[in-house]
Amino acid sequence: MSDEKIKNILKIREDAAYFVLEQTARGAAFSLGECQIAPSWYPVDKIGGSQPSDLRGFVEPWLTSLFQSEHLSLLIGSGLSTAVNYMATQTSGNPMAVPMFDSEYADKIMNRAKVIAEKNGRGEPNIEDYIRVINELICGLEVLGHDIATGEERNRYDQLLNNLKQIIGNFAEDISEVEYSIATAREEQRKEAFDYLVNFLMSFASRTGTRERLNLFTTNYDRVIEAGAEIAGLHLLDRFVGTLAPIFRSSRLDIDMHYNPPGIRGEPRYLEGVARFTKLHGSIDWINTGEHIRRIGLPFGSRDMPSLLNAPGLEDADSRRIMIYPNAAKDKETTEYPYVELFRDFAAAICRPNSTLVTYGYGFGDDHINRVIRDMLTIPSTHLVIISYGGAGGRIKEKYKEFGRPSQISLIIGSGLADLKILVDYFLPKPSIDRASIRMSELLKQRYSAPKEDVSKVVDGGSTIE
Repeated sequence: MSDEKIKNILKIREDAAYFVLEQTARGAAFSLGECQIAPSWYPVDKIGGSQPSDLRGFVEPWLTSLFQSEHLSLLIGSGLSTAVNYMATQTSGNPMAVPMFDSEYADKIMNRAKVIAEKNGRGEPNIEDYIRVINELICGLEVLGHDIATGEERNRYDQLLNNLKQIIGNFAEDISEVEYSIATAREEQRKEAFDYLVNFLMSFASRTGTRERLNLFTTNYDRVIEAGAEIAGLHLLDRFVGTLAPIFRSSRLDIDMHYNPPGIRGEPRYLEGVARFTKLHGSIDWINTGEHIRRIGLPFGSRDMPSLLNAPGLEDADSRRIMIYPNAAKDKETTEYPYVELFRDFAAAICRPNSTLVTYGYGFGDDHINRVIRDMLTIPSTHLVIISYGGAGGRIKEKYKEFGRPSQISLIIGSGLADLKILVDYFLPKPSIDRASIRMSELLKQRYSAPKEDVSKVVDGGSTIE
């Protein structure tokens, strides 16, 4: 039995630096770490340590105020899919595992992938690093003419192409397997997992009509977010246009959804439950058909992807044409299409005054994304909220120091604070809670002349007046 304590990191409000909350076991009370000085707001008078419910009255109002910033963006990493999968199945899939491939260039590919991973601070390379290296190697061989050569050179080139096709195909199948395990989990567990997912998404998407839509970004390839949004009735606006097989369009118009209130003409209002959605690294249901990037109708958790690629117009859409970053579309002037358009949307959304970016389950392992976040923090009125179940191997602490803007960064890190259940139950604002809380406080003042301090207890997260 290990005596090592579970460490959680918290930094909110006007805190000058983060402090550590320790637990002896999952679900145990929090205690301040050694040599830690509690901030002025921390409830140090709790006998035996504090619980998430004791921190709610301080964390939730802070997040509520940030979520009502003029511009709000949410960046979701693989941690959300892992949390939903674990809640539904009690297991955690790992589709990012190191691929197996047979090529004469195998050693060189593995060594180069390690160099890329170390350069980006990831430690061990993941499948994206291998795909990137193989793509670069294929381009190099094509420059040398191996694709039109004969004999051994052409054989090595064809073998490498087949390896890439197999790796991407297996990767897509592994992602589908994660979806399948969630879709086929026990009904009670699956319902609980999606209930928490819905509440998580709606905490961010429930914006007042005077605020800009939530900008929802993800590096995930699966469709867990889309499944949760569908259950929640959340409308996702992206760059795809069409119905049967939507086409990715570079021209992004500010399309939105409005409605006309009864008896009022010419004054349309924003429809609630709408968010702008961008999958920065592509998706398993994005296919390069040669002329267009299309999103195919792949059911959630489907294991029959090959048959779906036999539809008219998709005959040549083998697994190599699945748009998974950095698997660039072939025969395009830029090898970054369509990802360059998506990253541009990300930068345009967060690098604005009065903007808040919340990251959940993102381990800061993608330098092209970190660079944009770093630039965002150069604007004094922006704020970054990092919520993570773990420390991503120390990368989050490193980025926190590297960014050098502690007053613009909030941290909620650790299994005792950032677990999906704890986060939704205690710390995330409930949908439209601001409006309901204001009404409630006004009624309390009018009907019962409640003291100001008692009203604030209710608004800050309590259920009854003490």
